Amino acid sequence: MVRAKKSLGQNFLMHARIAERIARVAGISPDSTVFEIGPGTGMLTRELLKFAKNVIALEADEELFEELQQTFAPEIAARTLTLLYGDIRTFDIDALPKGYLLVANIPYYLTGEIFRMFLETGNQPSGVTLLVQKEVAERIARSKKESILSLSVKAYGTPTYEFTVPQGAFNPAPKVDSAVLSIRDISRENFNSTKEEEMFFKLIHAGFAHKRKFVRKNLSEAGLSGSTLPEKARAEDLPLSVWLNSL
Repeated sequence: MVRAKKSLGQNFLMHARIAERIARVAGISPDSTVFEIGPGTGMLTRELLKFAKNVIALEADEELFEELQQTFAPEIAARTLTLLYGDIRTFDIDALPKGYLLVANIPYYLTGEIFRMFLETGNQPSGVTLLVQKEVAERIARSKKESILSLSVKAYGTPTYEFTVPQGAFNPAPKVDSAVLSIRDISRENFNSTKEEEMFFKLIHAGFAHKRKFVRKNLSEAGLSGSTLPEKARAEDLPLSVWLNSL
């Protein structure tokens, strides 16, 4: 058994029933191609293979990669599983087939980066289902207060808090509970142009620059116009629709 490496943020999912439940809520069809980041010991990979036409899995741990090659030798030979070695941060998303699904138990420290990579790319997934920190999932899908991350996700799709996963489901156990978050209806329909998309992110980053200040004050200090936004409101209190109407 390969030991988890703290440097890679590894917490291996050890419960097959939870892995099966993740695969079931991911919206996989018999024709789906699923992209999995960090298959680890292959617990989730095994379940994804039961539902999808094929799975493409990217592993950054060389030792685990070699173990997975042996464990899934029949699936690799049958071409239902493509196992790749590499770091997701340097992976070419354009190489994935159109309409793929992203399903993974991701390292917590890469959560924001992975959301940005896959939602802002030209080759967006048709759906996303990720195992993330419970607090992050709640902030994105349940909280009445917005954040840069929640608005960034909602600008491209509809997030749903699927279910909670306790600490004990992992080895080693993380210090916090996790949750499965899905994103559906992914598109760029909220933006009429690349320029408008870029302006949206400029606005929300400037708007959240100083949380205690009113949003129009923050935007003014950044040299941006916030005249269409409420005068006495903080960034966290403004829903996505208000930000989009200000573009």
